[in-house]
Amino acid sequence: MTTDPTPAEQLRRSIDLLWGPSERPARGPKPSLTLDRIVEAAIAAADRDGIGALSMRRVAGELGVGAMSLYRYVPGKAELLALMLDRLILPGEDVTQAADKGWRELLEAVARDSYRLYLRHPWLLRVNWTRPVMGPNSLAGVEIVIAGLAGLGLTDQEQIGVVITLDGFVTGFVRQRILYDAAAEETGVSDEEFWSQHHPVLVRAMESGNYPAMAALSAEAYDASWDESFDFGLDRLLDGFAVLFAARRGIPPPGPGETRAEDQGGA
Repeated sequence: MTTDPTPAEQLRRSIDLLWGPSERPARGPKPSLTLDRIVEAAIAAADRDGIGALSMRRVAGELGVGAMSLYRYVPGKAELLALMLDRLILPGEDVTQAADKGWRELLEAVARDSYRLYLRHPWLLRVNWTRPVMGPNSLAGVEIVIAGLAGLGLTDQEQIGVVITLDGFVTGFVRQRILYDAAAEETGVSDEEFWSQHHPVLVRAMESGNYPAMAALSAEAYDASWDESFDFGLDRLLDGFAVLFAARRGIPPPGPGETRAEDQGGA
């Protein structure tokens, strides 16, 4: 009789898969699968059906094999998920190219890379990232950022704080966008119908004099696209970092959106 693995056992096996040698099973016939193919199929299944529907059987169906074939490579779903996350979090080309161009360009590239990643794979927002299984790709991404913050006078805790704050901005923003995009399908109420229902009461509210600040807003106040709003928030966040970094180096802070030579060099 077999027993289900404990979470600690799943963690150990995930770490072994991420950091151990990539080898095909030593026994049995020549395998028709590879670990890379399994991970790619699992990501495709999650993109199409959501992470909640992911199972070893479903991934096997993607590959046209029996579910038991997968267990020769991956012990279970928890370990497969760890491999999927580390595969997706590999730093993009924009990030690697920005690594030597100064902290501001690097952090902007990291934020935009993450933004695109979450939009391509919305199910990632349903994964608990607070204690990820650290693999080579996830460490490579953090390494690039920490190296890019060198010479700015930050404490070790402040460097990690920059990483956490930047990620928090991106995930918070993209979560709002994904939820908004899903609202019409989930409720069966289109955007047009939603706001047309609100229109009469909002007109009365604005004309009541009880909300003068909102009533003074122009008709275009809410017309910014999601990408424009993301750009605005990211620029303001980077401006705030610039003030901190300047203070740590004892120099006057730059103006909003200003990139100086020392920010380009990171020293």
